[in-house]
Amino acid sequence: MTIDVEDWFHVENLRPAVAPDSWGTRDARVVANTSRMLEMLDDAGVSATFFVLGWVAERYPQLVRDIADGGHEVGSHGYGHELVSRLTPDAFTQDADRARKLLQDLSGQPVDGYRAPCFSITDWALPILRDLGHTYDSSYQPIAGHDRYGQLRGIDPDRTLTEVLPGFYEAAIATLSLPAPLAGRRLPWGGGGYFRLLPYRLFRGGLRRRLASWHPTVFYLHPWEIDPGQPRLGTSDGLGRLAAFRHYVNLDRTADKWRRLLHDLPWGRLDELIASHAEAADRPLRRAA
Repeated sequence: MTIDVEDWFHVENLRPAVAPDSWGTRDARVVANTSRMLEMLDDAGVSATFFVLGWVAERYPQLVRDIADGGHEVGSHGYGHELVSRLTPDAFTQDADRARKLLQDLSGQPVDGYRAPCFSITDWALPILRDLGHTYDSSYQPIAGHDRYGQLRGIDPDRTLTEVLPGFYEAAIATLSLPAPLAGRRLPWGGGGYFRLLPYRLFRGGLRRRLASWHPTVFYLHPWEIDPGQPRLGTSDGLGRLAAFRHYVNLDRTADKWRRLLHDLPWGRLDELIASHAEAADRPLRRAA
């Protein structure tokens, strides 16, 4: 179970209407929404991995401490929520390093995991993350044709965990493979807007199908996705209809659906899954000094 800790105004779908230089003036809701998620996780007895945006951590350091004190893993979502595809390797290094150091200082724990904004990972970023001290990335959605998702070479889309570099793993977001005659195509089944859009029983059934095939499942959600009271933007703000639909669809139903999911399936932290996988393969994780 993974949470990408960012506020509503950080979302790429809203960028045409929300300039980054206006973030500091917006109605900040991330602390209240994340705190609500922490309460729901505690009620379900679930420990999770929180990929925290550095911009958020710098402004709300107690939130990072609350996540760590709750027994959850703190991972990095980068600092400035820039798509990796828009950054040079040097700019990416600076962004990822700044976020990791900040989150480690605040949480008091190693920050092993990284998740790229909008899953915009690319091959050249992986050795940079390893050299910064991360032991895994969880940004890859093995589906084709998405306008923002990145792609990685040499990864079997049917595998959740792949050792892409010595001691460094990729933890892919859940997908479902389609049967014949559409074999070879995959549906995104890892959370977010897909979880909000699809009926709960259908989505849960897909996850159970994965688990029945012994596939660990990486699920994600954002704090703003349980917040139907967030500010609403529209065409008068420069937001297109498709972007508005993608962002706002079924926000009023997501908290109840997520609460059910926490109780209906077994969940845990990503670092613990990866550590157990590495131990079983007799391949210990390697951390930077």
